[in-house]
Amino acid sequence: MSINPLKRVETLGQSIWLDYIRRDLITSGRLRRLIEEDGLRGITSNPAIFQKAIVESHEYDDDIRSLALMGRSAEEIYEAVSQKDVQRAADEFRPLYDQTDGTDGYVSLEVNPHLAHDAPGTLAEARRLWKALDRPNVFVKVPATPEGLRVIQQLITEGINVNVTLLFGLPRYRQVAEAYIAGIEARVAQGKPVKHVVSVASFFVSRMDALVDPLLQTAVERGGREGELATKLRGQVAVACARAAYQIFKGIFSADRFKRLAGRGARAQRVLWASTSTKNPEYSDVKYVEALIGPETINTVPLETLEAYRDHGNPESRLEHDVEQARWVLERLPELGISIDKVTQQLEDEGVEKFNQPFDKLMKTLEQATPQIMAGKG
Repeated sequence: MSINPLKRVETLGQSIWLDYIRRDLITSGRLRRLIEEDGLRGITSNPAIFQKAIVESHEYDDDIRSLALMGRSAEEIYEAVSQKDVQRAADEFRPLYDQTDGTDGYVSLEVNPHLAHDAPGTLAEARRLWKALDRPNVFVKVPATPEGLRVIQQLITEGINVNVTLLFGLPRYRQVAEAYIAGIEARVAQGKPVKHVVSVASFFVSRMDALVDPLLQTAVERGGREGELATKLRGQVAVACARAAYQIFKGIFSADRFKRLAGRGARAQRVLWASTSTKNPEYSDVKYVEALIGPETINTVPLETLEAYRDHGNPESRLEHDVEQARWVLERLPELGISIDKVTQQLEDEGVEKFNQPFDKLMKTLEQATPQIMAGKG
């Protein structure tokens, strides 16, 4: 019998996490099977995932009803049910967390997306969520906005695990790594332990191609030399950016500055490939898994992508393939009038809004549905 491709990825140094959570995933035993049979090593969540889970099932009706009877607001109801799911999932992963000495077995919960540009608000909410979750194997997700950067360093200093989300650009990634290391240094200076303070930096991959490919297609249609170049770059930018980020990761976390911290027990801030479902049907449905397998990395995939990779994945360590080609791809974009900095800023702005919208929709749905659920009509 052939080895499950998902488990083979693990032997190449990458952890597969699931970008999906729902109450019945846990209560049905399916999560336990994914851990045991597919080697699943963590879960990430976001407002859009919870919005879909709560709206599309009746799994949460009893909790919503009891909380509503207590006079809780829609936002308080959301927090209670989402935290309950994260805690239950974290408990399912706890044996793996212990077995790997804290390398894997994590579940992430995001701060209110409307706080993306509010540093004091993000800091206060992250502290509150961390205390409420009360599990060592959870992450609080903080966006990699300029305001978020200030929060990341403080949270790490306080010993709060951070999943840095909505990360797109390479200069911003350097700032994220700097914030993490500075937080670890501050903690060491205070004489506090750092071994179990963990962070990951989550690059959103496929959204890059989803935005850049149409710009390249315009150049393709113009023809000539620009058209030829654009044809070569189409579908290549997201992977090129991720491969360049991995080289930065290796450089930062192998340098003397971090080695001194590692000697005190500090862990590298692993890079995590997020948004790895394929948006363009012309591309392979496992494109952003196959190309980005490498040591000390994580790929968080939606359920459909996980099932596709289990079915026809072909694991091989490819993350450092064609590194020079990746640089070439990124260097050619200005020749076509495409600024990667403008692209990544647009993606960051849109990413914040893409989390705000489902969050607001869920709040409205809870406000409207609560009377019906309380009356037993949900």
